[in-house]
Amino acid sequence: MGQLSSFIILILCLYTIIGVLDQISIQIGIYSPLFAATFTGLLLGDIKSGLLIGATLQLATLGVATYGGATVPDYLSGAIIGTAYTILSGKGAEYGIAIAVPIGLLLTQLDILGRMSNLVFQHKADKYAEKGDYKGVEMCNVLGIIPWTLSRLIPVSIGLIFGDTVISTINAFIPNWFMNGLKASGSLLPAMGIAILMRYLPLKKYFPYFIIGFIAIAFSGGNMTVLAVALLGFAFASLHYFKVKEKNSKNDSNIIDDEIEIDS
Repeated sequence: MGQLSSFIILILCLYTIIGVLDQISIQIGIYSPLFAATFTGLLLGDIKSGLLIGATLQLATLGVATYGGATVPDYLSGAIIGTAYTILSGKGAEYGIAIAVPIGLLLTQLDILGRMSNLVFQHKADKYAEKGDYKGVEMCNVLGIIPWTLSRLIPVSIGLIFGDTVISTINAFIPNWFMNGLKASGSLLPAMGIAILMRYLPLKKYFPYFIIGFIAIAFSGGNMTVLAVALLGFAFASLHYFKVKEKNSKNDSNIIDDEIEIDS
């Protein structure tokens, strides 16, 4: 079992900072567990484990967002630490998922602490706004990023620096039955994420397509991949889109004809 070099730890810490900035700004996906775990795996020479861990955690986050400022599990930090521990220990992706999930849940509390610390800068920004000092408001908004970033950066850096010790402690003190339970619960995360996402979809209206997708996966004997089913869904969605578009264009033409008859 190896130890991470200072250079790799520095790069992963920088990625964590960039991920937080991406999450609270443009959101191009750097903060997602899929990107974070894949980048960690690529950096440590085991991109396959990174992809497996990242994809599983990504499915778990489907339909999960900070609605109304709600705090969600920190899967960015969990993906980085879980992938690094998996590669260092030489165990499978299930091991990393079993570690990443509880880490993401535990770091929820640090996210709350980071948000509370951010209030100091926000109240200061309110005072600047009352004075019409817009540069002061801008400065406070920028400084407010610091506690939010530290809530991710500190646990990630500690976890990576003491990774060898942490892994040895986990292997020595956590019983196998408990780790097996975490692995089993981790395998259920994709189903949970998809179920959460389905709650936001008009499933009652389009349930025939859901049945077609289920049949394609369940009764294909493993010959049909998820990508193939996704392309099949895209084909049905395209047909439905063009059908609705054609119907709307006909309705518009009928309205125009009626207006012409009235004018004449």
